[in-house]
Amino acid sequence: MFSHHSAELGEVRLHYVTAGSGARALVLLHGWPQSWWEWRRVMPALAEHFTVIAPDMRGLGDSSCPPGGYDKATVANDIWRLMSEVLGYQNFCLVGHDWGGPVAYALAHAHMEAVEKLAILDVVVPFGSADDLTWGGKRWHHGFHWVQDLPEALVSGRERMYLSWFYNNLAYNPAAITPEDIDEYARAYSRPGVLRAGFEYYRATTTDIADNNENKKTPLTMPVLALGGSGGKGRGMQVLENMRELASDVEGGAIEQCGHFVPEEQPELLTRELLDFFGRAG
Repeated sequence: MFSHHSAELGEVRLHYVTAGSGARALVLLHGWPQSWWEWRRVMPALAEHFTVIAPDMRGLGDSSCPPGGYDKATVANDIWRLMSEVLGYQNFCLVGHDWGGPVAYALAHAHMEAVEKLAILDVVVPFGSADDLTWGGKRWHHGFHWVQDLPEALVSGRERMYLSWFYNNLAYNPAAITPEDIDEYARAYSRPGVLRAGFEYYRATTTDIADNNENKKTPLTMPVLALGGSGGKGRGMQVLENMRELASDVEGGAIEQCGHFVPEEQPELLTRELLDFFGRAG
């Protein structure tokens, strides 16, 4: 069902997974602390209608770990080069969850003519300040991950324990991410360089905010779907409110009985939402 591939893009090598052979392409961008694996439950149904491409973003999963380039504009350019130069797509649909959301926004803003429609899942795109991103400081791990070198030193060798805290505490239904799934994520984040790369996504926040403050001056023009998990574990209506500041055609809302890990906690509902949104004209 899933086919694994590798693309050499100069300073970075991207691992990506494909499914389906539809005429339209659909790109799925994962978040932290995850990889392409988070899409495993939605890809089969989506692949009945699209050619689905799920990359491991720079430094994460089974992609290579360059020393820099973790600002979301650079990560987005990796995905653009994969789609346009390697796979030959000039138009595609795009979904981003967690850090994949700001990457997807950066890609959509840089290539508005190429991204047909955009979906953002349980994340806010940071602009102005980091307050919304950190939920007014309630998301403690942002501040911890911003510290240089210390998180790597404390978490190295304890990857499974550390990552499990997030799966257990940010999910409405922690059982949706099984021990076997955690084994896969722990494997990926235990690879040399991946732990550091994951923290670098957070450390690039200042650069991302500066880029997004500029991008915000020109709203996205493609249709946008913004969904957040409810129940106190996900961002709920924050996602819709955030994207309405950045785009002119936005719909969405909150998903009941769902925390942060939307593709794993509510895969069937999410699949229906995505198929409806991407399948509609306009």
